[in-house]
Amino acid sequence: MMRLRHLTVAFGAALTLSGCSIAAVDYGKIRHADYVADSRCTAQPGAAVDDAALPYFFATSRLPDCRTSEIELLRHRGDQMRYGRFDAPRDVMVGKKKRFLPPLAFQTSADWWRALQAETDRRQGRVLLYVHGYRENFSTTSKDAAQIARMTGFDGPIIEYSWPSQGKFLSYVVDETNMYHDVRNFRDFLKSLAEQSWVKEIVVVSHSLGARLVIPAVAYVDRTSSSADSSNISNIILASPDIDRETFERDIEEEVLSARRVAVGRRITAYVSRADKALAASRAIHGYPRLGSPYCFNPFEAAELKAKGLPERCYPVARPGLTVIDTTDVSRGSTGHSNFLRSAVVCRDFIDVVANKRTRPERVATEWSHVFRLMPDPTVPKDGDDAICQRTPEAEEPQ
Repeated sequence: MMRLRHLTVAFGAALTLSGCSIAAVDYGKIRHADYVADSRCTAQPGAAVDDAALPYFFATSRLPDCRTSEIELLRHRGDQMRYGRFDAPRDVMVGKKKRFLPPLAFQTSADWWRALQAETDRRQGRVLLYVHGYRENFSTTSKDAAQIARMTGFDGPIIEYSWPSQGKFLSYVVDETNMYHDVRNFRDFLKSLAEQSWVKEIVVVSHSLGARLVIPAVAYVDRTSSSADSSNISNIILASPDIDRETFERDIEEEVLSARRVAVGRRITAYVSRADKALAASRAIHGYPRLGSPYCFNPFEAAELKAKGLPERCYPVARPGLTVIDTTDVSRGSTGHSNFLRSAVVCRDFIDVVANKRTRPERVATEWSHVFRLMPDPTVPKDGDDAICQRTPEAEEPQ
């Protein structure tokens, strides 16, 4: 408890002090028009893209920087949505500095959608859409998207949606602001994706703050599309979701997990952990528990669980289509905020959920029918997480 208090105080102090670091996240010393003046920042119709070299798709509202040999997507808001292809980041020399950047190329919207359709048609009509969270840049999110592709062996195109997170610890409030600013961009993109007749199934994977983009966007698509149009958004995975638990319960009821959506296969899987330090800090900032942390906001509920000899962990109320996976006992990393990419037991469960498997023998039932715990696997060696999760040596510490 003392460690959590220290973490909360430190995080709160950091956010308070972030007012002193606003210059680091303001407009900047370079005109935004200068970043995109080079012709490489303007996609040309019909431009050739090497599918093998750039196997993954992206859509982004980030501002690009085309002033150097390597195109980079920045922390600033862009002037328009941009589309393109990318591969996992690697070390490259930019001038005299070594940088960890993903190779990428822009495409016009029309060319991008045609390429996505061609790739989808070659597969099973399935698409995986990854939406990142707080404290990320395009390199870290591209690394994670590539890891998800390797780890799951997903048989279909991988799309990364990248919004202008600052990639900095002191910029949580800036990230929240940019995330909310991007709500319209993301919901319009998701609607366009869901309305493509050739997209048979969309697997949506969000991490952390990304849940606050995904849930309202799915509800929007459900409200504004015909019943058939959004039924392909069938598999929604929320990893360490930094969203108000009560807000989530309220907002999924009307459309996202309505009876008609669940009847055609819609489901949500939420990975949560009481050991998630990032979400403990988020709770301290916002005043209410996050979906990704089974903290008992009601002390009387916690006391009742303790009296029964049960862990003091509280979850969203049960409803058809919702499954909660508690990863507390297999948490990994300094913050426990990326277990779906770091913990072998969680990675294996995540792989199966992406593959539409709804049960796993490793899941331990709880007194709540929709909640399962994951426990350590004695057959996995101490250093076996990276191999099972398909992490690369270059991977940075997840946040």
